[in-house]
Amino acid sequence: MSSPQKTYVLKLYVAGNTPNSIRALKTLNDILEKDFQGVYALKVIDVLKNPQLAEEDKILATPTLAKILPPPVRKIIGDLSDRERVLIGLDLLYEELNFDGEFEV
Repeated sequence: MSSPQKTYVLKLYVAGNTPNSIRALKTLNDILEKDFQGVYALKVIDVLKNPQLAEEDKILATPTLAKILPPPVRKIIGDLSDRERVLIGLDLLYEELNFDGEFEV
């Protein structure tokens, strides 16, 4: 019997429909659909419409991606164009993407 897969809870903070915000969302969706299909929940927060949420979560720049679950909370700032940097920065490392249980360094 296999252990249940982790579910990732992510928040993407953007400031309106800027090119960086659009690029960050597209890049993140590509990563999630390719590597985390069915094991994530993503909430996109526009800080121009909900500034109190950005303040509560101490978001100082956009776009910012926050991994809420599983702990620890991790954040990465920028347009998320570097896929490897996103995975490492959010502590979503390769062994979690390799579902057959084998991992080589």
